[in-house]
Amino acid sequence: MDSVLDGGFAEPVMQSQTAFRAIMDALANPGTIRDLVTSKPIGGLSAELASVMLILADHDTSIWLDDALRGDAAVLEFLSFHTGAPVVRAPGAAVFAGASSASQLPAFAQFNLGTQEYPDRSTTIVLAVPALSGGETLITRGPGIKGHGHINPVGLPKDFVVQWADNRELFPRGIDLLLAADGQVMGLPRSTRISEGH
Repeated sequence: MDSVLDGGFAEPVMQSQTAFRAIMDALANPGTIRDLVTSKPIGGLSAELASVMLILADHDTSIWLDDALRGDAAVLEFLSFHTGAPVVRAPGAAVFAGASSASQLPAFAQFNLGTQEYPDRSTTIVLAVPALSGGETLITRGPGIKGHGHINPVGLPKDFVVQWADNRELFPRGIDLLLAADGQVMGLPRSTRISEGH
């Protein structure tokens, strides 16, 4: 139980506000990397995933976890104790989703994509990746991006560009994506167009 109690922020008010601003800023400026105040890793839950869940989840927000995380008692105890958020098995029932790797992540279309009336009810996916740079270059365009930008995270789903194009076609519906690694976060909102670099 000690690890569950210790897993939160050391300075909850200040650190949670700082991390919240980092997440919002990352989504407002797609493809930029922001420092994220992190808690400790909890079982299979990386420090970054734990931090984002602490910030975004509460007893009114259902969470989907990949099989590895959902099968980890320490992770479930941590989320229950610190957030009270219900953990759901169906991706389509989740407000937030946490995945420890792309191989553990279902297709984006399986999550809640929102409705035309309530597009904000779609799932925000938080994906732990090995690194936010060093991978193949992708080009980003859209709101919050001057001209075009470049991103090169490591560990995206193999068919990421195709899945993302399908997701973008649903706008204003569609999932939003947060990538997390090395104490940092990158936001990719549904409004962002992403194509392969040349």
